[in-house]
Amino acid sequence: MMRDTIPADELLHKTSAIGQYYGFVPLSSLTAKARGTTRKSVGYPESLAHLSLDPVAEIVASFLKQFQQLESAPSPRQPLFLWHTNITPGRPAPKKAVVQFHALGTDRTLSDAIVIRALIALARDLFHEEPIVRINSMGDKETRARYARELTNFFKKRGSTLPEECVNCAKRDSFEAAELAIAHEYADDLPAPTEHLSDASRKHFEDLLEYLEMTETPYELTRNLISRGSAWSDTCFEVVIGDRRVAWGSRYNDFTRHFGTPMSAMGAVLQFPSTGTIVTKAKSPRLRFSFVHIGDEAKRVSIRLAEDFRKARVALVQNIGVESLTEQIHLAERQNSPYLLIMGRKEALENTAILRNRATQEETILPLAGIIDRLKAVA
Repeated sequence: MMRDTIPADELLHKTSAIGQYYGFVPLSSLTAKARGTTRKSVGYPESLAHLSLDPVAEIVASFLKQFQQLESAPSPRQPLFLWHTNITPGRPAPKKAVVQFHALGTDRTLSDAIVIRALIALARDLFHEEPIVRINSMGDKETRARYARELTNFFKKRGSTLPEECVNCAKRDSFEAAELAIAHEYADDLPAPTEHLSDASRKHFEDLLEYLEMTETPYELTRNLISRGSAWSDTCFEVVIGDRRVAWGSRYNDFTRHFGTPMSAMGAVLQFPSTGTIVTKAKSPRLRFSFVHIGDEAKRVSIRLAEDFRKARVALVQNIGVESLTEQIHLAERQNSPYLLIMGRKEALENTAILRNRATQEETILPLAGIIDRLKAVA
């Protein structure tokens, strides 16, 4: 039976651990680095005043406002993978806990896959059930405009057979009317957004599905899963436990323009009632290994291995979304892990990885079969 509340301590500690293994850093760590510097005060952009934001978009807007104040900038060479929460150590637990995962500065489907995998891992840990991931694509601005016209025509033609509430709603917002039709189970012949995708959006969606399948990530294609608000674009997904949606995620590239320089962005939000008194700080384990990888084959292997390392409690960190091997090694040096676990295309195809002792530069080739036991022996 699904529990009704989650201790805030548990949610914070599990989110922190999952962030480490999947390459997300807390937004609070960037905030800490910015302390003592002059930070401009940023209000909500006036351009948002005329937009009707859904509750999840409001949460993402608040995140982007905080991020904008830090004046940090991701780049294709070094995108930012961040997690954020309203749970604060030393303060009372919030009545409703919010956890966010964001990938900023990259439009690669790899980032979509990593966000989805992190949410699956967190949902499994919190609810001790296998989550259902439902996924669809709303496409880019061009696609959404085309799909809006199709929905308008649908409600005009079907007006006599649909609830009056849907028909009236369609006159002001065809996407909201579509949600009502889905909720009332009148959506059997509702137009599917994937039938109207632009070439770019179709390729992005197909690439993501291929990535999910090659990383053995379970999902369900859901043609009636739509994102209503103007904040969202392309990939959208929900994480469901039982009959309850616990998380929602989507790309929001166009939404970022309200907060300064436009950038590619993917994000997901998990919300759930929480309990507890004063929240304790999550303990950071002493890292032993930094896993660095180059090439799609190695990235796919690293995504699959992340959960194995986490369950085995191997003190390991990685930055899956960072493409450059040089940047990954630079990050590993800052994390001061004694060992590097290195994988390129050759190693991925041969099911091996290279273990390098950073102090002696000695390297050992390890087969992936049994690698966890070998790493535990080293640690």
